[in-house]
Formats: sequence, structure tokens, C-alpha cells
Amino acid sequence: MSESPLIEHTRSAFSDKFGTAPALVVQAPGRVNLIGEHTDYNDGLVLPCAIDYRTVIAARERDDRVMRIVAADYANATDEFSLDAPIERRDDPMWANYVRAVIDVLVKRGLPMRGLDMVISGDVPQGAGLSSSASLSVAVCRVFATLPGFESLSPIDMALIAQQAENDFVGTKCGNMDQIISASGVEGHALLIDCRSLETQLVPIPSGAAIMIFHSHVERGLVDSEYNTRRRQCEEAARHFGVKALRDVDAAMLEARGGELDPLTLRRARHVVTENARVEAAGQALAAGDLARMGELMEASHVSMRDDFEITVPLIDQLVDIVKGVVKQSGGVRMTGGGFGGCVVALVPEEQVADVSAAVEQTYRGPEGQLATIYVCRAAAGAGVVAA
Repeated sequence: MSESPLIEHTRSAFSDKFGTAPALVVQAPGRVNLIGEHTDYNDGLVLPCAIDYRTVIAARERDDRVMRIVAADYANATDEFSLDAPIERRDDPMWANYVRAVIDVLVKRGLPMRGLDMVISGDVPQGAGLSSSASLSVAVCRVFATLPGFESLSPIDMALIAQQAENDFVGTKCGNMDQIISASGVEGHALLIDCRSLETQLVPIPSGAAIMIFHSHVERGLVDSEYNTRRRQCEEAARHFGVKALRDVDAAMLEARGGELDPLTLRRARHVVTENARVEAAGQALAAGDLARMGELMEASHVSMRDDFEITVPLIDQLVDIVKGVVKQSGGVRMTGGGFGGCVVALVPEEQVADVSAAVEQTYRGPEGQLATIYVCRAAAGAGVVAA
């Protein structure tokens, strides 16, 4: 990977802080989920791609057991602790807990940990549903994976360590999609992930298709509590059907016995069951370069999130409608992420990018009159070493 301003900035910040050059620099990307929402924790299917916005960490080994971590994006705020003492959660700052969380998991796994100096910087938009937290967690794990004694850590291993860190230490009961795509992404491709078996299938992004992300600037204030509520409702539905997860319920089973559920739980289950089917179909559509079919599936996904899972909000729905009004049948658009704000993702022909951007800039205004922030992305590579 060629040097980017972000990598140069992180390297320079390390030299300024520690008076020496870093021994290594790693990166881990954020992600956008093209289709497959709230299916990951139901052991289902998802179709994300890594994006060319990332967390970068510059690091150098120390000769003691001290971890010293500097956040270049937060005025060089520093967190310092010893590997020889219990690693505790901090009330503030939150970024420090994601770093501590990964290190805590690695320590408890008995890996040959050693002290490090690290400087962290990133350009993954925060609070937008593009997985800045997973990007950070995977990047921390990737730093250690370069060291002697960590050779056995595969990308999937790193993803699961990062997920465990968020689940157990940070307290976010996330699924494994964000971490897997950040660790395992392949340039130019989406990744169809089976969140139960952890099998992945490369799906090429069609030539001439642009990935557009629109940040609505609707704060995702309800996402944590409502996420946990939706998860509980899905688990309740799975118990009713006597299965491990809603992944094991198909359309026929839902049709035959769905009426036994209360109407709200039925809608939640129906979203997950139909969304898994849409992901499978979307993988086939993308592989065939069929953006029109992909657009139909993305539209149906958004309707399901709006009506059955009830995780969209009016401004997100409006943003989707604006983009759809330009793209029509030549591409697709839907909300992406946990819901209740955040971002909209679109797959559009490159020649329509300017028209879509103009329509959004002219018509959409956020809660305080803001323009949407528009990112035109490419499907990027997963976590790796960018300099030694």
C-alpha cells in the first residue's frame, strides 16, 4: 500500500511523541454493509465490503511491560498501563477501552505479550455506522499479530478476538461481521460472510459501479438500547421455533407457524428470515454484474428495515428516496448499519455519481439543517502491515 497522508501523519506523530521512528505501521479499514442488516447475531448472512477509510497505528516494542498509547486525533491524549496488573475499564476516554479490551483478551489467552509504544490515528467517520470501533480493535490486534509468537493468528482469529473484546470488556454485544470484514477484506470485492460457519466468499464489485455513502447526521442515540431490544426479540422468536438462531428458520416455517408469535415478534423474525434470503440473492446478482437486481434487493431490504424491524427514521427514509429518485432501476440504495440514523449506502453507475450528489446536496437537510456528508468509496483491502 502506498503512503497516504493518514499514514504519514501517524508516523510523524509517533516520531514527535517518542523521539524515534516506529518499527511498524499497520492499518485496518472501516466497512459498509451492502446488504444483510441485523442478521449477523442471528447466525445469518451478510455482504459487506471494507472501505478506504481506516485506522492506522504506528508502534515500537519497549523493553518493559508497559503499554503507552497515544491518540493523535485527540490532541495526543495518552493512556498508559502495565501488562503485569489487571487491565481495567476506564470511564473516559472511550477510545482507550477498545485498545485495553483487545490487549486484555490477548493477555488472557496466554499470548507472549510485551510492552509497546503506539500512536493511533484514523479517518473512519465516527458515529456514522461505518464501524470505526471494529477498525480500531482489529488494528490493535494486527499490531500484535506482527510480533514473534503470534504467527498462528489468522485474520478470522483476529476478528474474533476483536469481537470478544467489544462483547466482554467494552460491553457492546455486537455480532462478528464488522471485525471479519475489517480483518479479511479484499480489494475490489465484497465478502459474503456466513456468520455461523465463518466461511467467506469473495464477490466482485461490478466494474463501473461506485459505492456511495451518505452520512445523514442523524445521531444514532437509540442504537444501543434498541439494538439490544431487537436482539432479545430475535432470540425470543428463535426459542419459539425451537432453533438455535433465526438462521434456521426459512420462509416456509415462518409461514406455517409465524402466526403463533405476537405480531411484533413476528415482524422482527420476518425481517431476519427474508434478509438472509436477500443476501444470498445479492451475492449472485453482484457476481453477475446485475446492478438492477441488486437495486431491487436493496430496496426490499430497506422496506423491511423500515416496516418489520423498525430501525429507520424519517430523514433516513427521505435520503433513500432522494437517491432512488436519481438512480431509479440502474442501482440500489438502502440504510446501512444498526439503525436510527447514521448512513445510507448506494451502489450506482459511476456516471451517476455527480447527479446523485447534486440531488442530495440540493434536497436533503439534516436535523440542524446540515448537508449530508458524501463519501465515494472503493472496496479496500483488509487489515495489514503498511510499513516496517
